[in-house]
This record gives sequence, structure tokens and C-alpha cells, in this order.
Amino acid sequence: MPELPEVETVARSLRPNLIGLKITGVRNTWPRHIDRPVLAEFIDRVRDRTIMDVSRRGKFLIFPLDNEETLIIHLRMSGHLAVIHAQTPADKHTHTIFELANGQELRFRDTRKFGRVYLVSNHKDVVGKLGPEPLDKGFTVETLADILDGKSRLLKPFLLDQTMIAGIGNIYADEALFYAGLKPGRKTDTLDALEIKKLHEGIQYVLQLGIRREGATISTYLKPDGEKGSMQEDVKVFRRTGEPCFRCGEPIQRIILGGRSTHYCENCQK
Repeated sequence: MPELPEVETVARSLRPNLIGLKITGVRNTWPRHIDRPVLAEFIDRVRDRTIMDVSRRGKFLIFPLDNEETLIIHLRMSGHLAVIHAQTPADKHTHTIFELANGQELRFRDTRKFGRVYLVSNHKDVVGKLGPEPLDKGFTVETLADILDGKSRLLKPFLLDQTMIAGIGNIYADEALFYAGLKPGRKTDTLDALEIKKLHEGIQYVLQLGIRREGATISTYLKPDGEKGSMQEDVKVFRRTGEPCFRCGEPIQRIILGGRSTHYCENCQK
């Protein structure tokens, strides 16, 4: 699933191609792609609306419209968004197409059909329960300490909980814990002040690196232009089971935590 750096990359790529454009129509071949409202109402409400901005909240793409409603898209496992000329034949996996006034289309290709599209009057109806953005200025070491306070959870599942911190998924959780030198199975209430600081630094470092690298193409993720990201060239533990740690040479371990595949270095992460 695309995580914060991948979704941020998509938002930055789409923004100059969409801001100020009017949606003149919608075509859909799989109604369940539209989470809310029902398809007919969705098409009616979004038609002739102008896209005012393209932003991100956690793993969600946010498109404020000129009537104060908000179009929201979650790519889930295999979703891909691109602005393409209307005369270009659509792929069979492209299930939702937004027709634009300039003769182009915003196409949502979704092979596994897990992606979702929302149109809401209040964006908090969809993203209101998300935790803080880990790259915002307000996300300080003290903020992280406050979130951790009073909780006794395994570190890796904690990082994946979107109500705690928004946008971190499997890749960047593993990478952040490696940079922090913390085992993914540590309990959150065993961290001291220095370890919380290291965790904060690890989270911000790997997310910023992921954005600079324009995301990680490890499975299905591609940028809107169809090119791969390059963060996969910088991962230190994720999906490197049995390979030598770049820091100490010991083999990278793989375990299951909270139902998720988890990678770490037994020697470097204490």
C-alpha cells in the first residue's frame, strides 16, 4: 500500500495538472469504487465542480472543490492516478475517470479494486480520526512522547496505527525502527527519553528520504507519470530477509507482528 512518501509524491505530481480545472463528467465501471455517496449522486454532485487544490492527509489524497465539498481518494493496495489525454484508450483496470475541461482526464486505475473514492461536505468525516502528521512542525519529540504516554503496545503495530500517527505503513515503520536502533517487538512503555528522541528522528528521516526518492516501488506503486520511485534502493531492512545488514553484516531477520511481515537486525536493534 502506498504510504506517506508515495502519496505525497502523487499529490505533488498531480497538483500543477489539476488546480483550477473543472470536472465536466465522471465515468465509472465499478460502482463500489465510490464509497460515498451512491454513484448517481456522486456524479451529479461532482460534475461542473472546479478542483481548488491537491493535498494529502495521511495516506489519503485530498481534492477541495469550489463548492466547499471535498473529493478524497485512497489508493489502497494497487491504485494509480494519472492525468491522461482523453483520446488515449483506457486500461481495463481503470474503473473511475474524471473528465476535465481541458480535454484531459484524471484516471484511477486499480487492478485489485481496493481503492476508494469519497465526496463529502466535511473532510473530517473520512480523515477526522487520523493521528498527527509526522512531518508537520507541530510533531515534536514532546508530541511523540505524549502519544506514547500511558500506552503499552508493541512498537511496530503502534507505528502502523493511523489513529496514533498518520501515514506510516509497513515499509517506513521497519526502516524507522532500524534507524532508531529499536526492536519492533519492544513495548512502547519501555522506551526512555533518549529512545523516544531516536524514534522521532527515525520516523522523520525515513519519511523525508522517501519523499526525496519519490516513493518506493517494491510492488505495484508507480508515480503518476508511470515511472518508478527509487526509495527501494535505500531500504536497510524491509524485505531484505537473510541479507547482510549494511551496518554490522548480520543477516536481516523476519518475523510476524500484528499480522504484518516485519524486518529488523537482531544486532543493531536492541
